[in-house]
Amino acid sequence: MNPSAIFIRRPVATTLLMLAIFMAGLLGYHFLPISALPQVDYPTITVETFYPGAGPDVMATSVTAPLETQLGQMPGLDQMTSRSSGGASVITLRFDLSMSMDVAEQEVQAAINQANSLLPTDLPAPPVYAKVNPADTPVLTLGITSATIPLPEVEDYVDTRLAQKISQISGVGLVTLSGGNRKAYRVRVNVPKLTSYGIDLDTLRTTIGNVNVNSPTGTFDGAQRSATLRVDGQITSPEMLLNQVIAYQSSGPVRIRDVASVVIGPENTQLAAWSNQTPALIMNVQRQPGANVIAVVDNVKATLPTCARPCRRELTLSP
Repeated sequence: MNPSAIFIRRPVATTLLMLAIFMAGLLGYHFLPISALPQVDYPTITVETFYPGAGPDVMATSVTAPLETQLGQMPGLDQMTSRSSGGASVITLRFDLSMSMDVAEQEVQAAINQANSLLPTDLPAPPVYAKVNPADTPVLTLGITSATIPLPEVEDYVDTRLAQKISQISGVGLVTLSGGNRKAYRVRVNVPKLTSYGIDLDTLRTTIGNVNVNSPTGTFDGAQRSATLRVDGQITSPEMLLNQVIAYQSSGPVRIRDVASVVIGPENTQLAAWSNQTPALIMNVQRQPGANVIAVVDNVKATLPTCARPCRRELTLSP
């Protein structure tokens, strides 16, 4: 059967059909999105530095400024913006379109290494970078809940295992957690009792910081053998922290248990997140510039059952 025969036998209907298609196309043309500029994914890298307890002015002068000095010398850098807030510094670097993302990543890592000597020595962790544009919206958001495990324990597992595994997927630029349930030991001080011993809060803070360390101790070298010394200074339970000595007085040692109590809880009690009506952790996955959104989401969803298998009976992942 010739498909064109029906149009040849009915010229009027064919004309009306073509006119209807033309009118539909003309009407749809007015609904096409119009952009003044083309959609371009610039190579963008974000450098984040965390310094708990520091104010915005300290972050700007002690952390952001030294990093900007080193990062500003990189070739191919088009734009650099920074934001300093309480305990956090975020620097966004946008490179020229001719710059490869892999080359830009190497330049950023080299600049951070050069700036390490200029940063405060008591930073809890060195600056970290991510190949992601902070203006991009997450391509996938997961709500993580558990009916049997406390959220601080869930946060510890997700941060050390699940988020690290997802970050390795091709096309994933940044994985962030929100909900404020990072596991921490919370020290609740009885200030009147502490004052009665003649001890101030700064002494207690210094003691807590000094007892929770993990540094090299040294070695014993002999004629026939040598031994490496190791002192485990990590606090692994509230009981270990309560037994630490703050000061010595005539009545004997003053321990933390004498002036405070220690509980395991979230690091920040002022933050929370919910998945529907259930307290949860929120995981946001952002793509790298130029990565295909559908491919990234499909790869993440295919990896989730494997990542959550060790705790599949306790964790619930809901996109």
